[in-house]
Amino acid sequence: MKNNKLYAVIMMFISVFSFAQGGKKLDKIIKRDYQIIECTIAKMSDKTVEYSLPGETLQISLDVSQIARIDFASGRSQTFDAAVNSNAAVSSNQNSAVLEIKPNTIAVLPVPYVNSDNLQSSEEMAKFAQNDLYNKLLDKAANILPLTVQDLRTTNSLLHKAGIDYKNIDETPIEDLEKILGVDNIVAAKVSFTIGSGTTATTYNSGNAKVSDNNKKLKTNDVSTTTANTQEYYYYTVYFDMYKNAAKIYSQTRKPFLAVKDSWMDSVTYLLKRSPIYVKK
Repeated sequence: MKNNKLYAVIMMFISVFSFAQGGKKLDKIIKRDYQIIECTIAKMSDKTVEYSLPGETLQISLDVSQIARIDFASGRSQTFDAAVNSNAAVSSNQNSAVLEIKPNTIAVLPVPYVNSDNLQSSEEMAKFAQNDLYNKLLDKAANILPLTVQDLRTTNSLLHKAGIDYKNIDETPIEDLEKILGVDNIVAAKVSFTIGSGTTATTYNSGNAKVSDNNKKLKTNDVSTTTANTQEYYYYTVYFDMYKNAAKIYSQTRKPFLAVKDSWMDSVTYLLKRSPIYVKK
């Protein structure tokens, strides 16, 4: 009897221990691209976080600039400030000298162009959208006086020296960007989109009518053809912000009426004309 009780106690202990091991809580790393990594964090520093995935001993290193927050298994959370990371990157780059700010100068930032379904961004479209907005400002130079637009090559060259591009432009504080670019005005836009599709069917009928010999019956040979057409639809959201001396002076969001590929450009024009820097002539 005693042996049976001892055996039961041992089995209960093993079961509890196994459950505790299997139900071990994990740390969670929430990245800036919204990816969540469940892991066990082994080591942290000012620049990197080292972690291992469940069931593995290999340690993976992740730059803190990619991390938005960590939820530890203990229940504690730690938020990572993008401003601190970007400031460290700027100060460590000898080429990113702080420029003297030119009054009444506006710079156009690269425009992130992101597919919100998979969070993939396009460098080509980010540059195209930036160039489109830049040209719109130049075309309306008389309407934005006394502001002058900083040359796009100058803007992109200074950002490149500071290690900033379309991928991390949102993580850099506007105050730092103004110092890097030497301007007191900034226009920052972002284009987010999803792609849908629809199929339409068109039927064409053709035939020849013949009269019978007794002129009483009408015979018709009909031929019908159905064609299916698939069309892509682009659903955009355009975010449009303007800053002066690091303060946000204008912030609007607009969804184009038409779901066509270039409809985001019409929204940019609409928002620009209604911004506080635009004056009708």
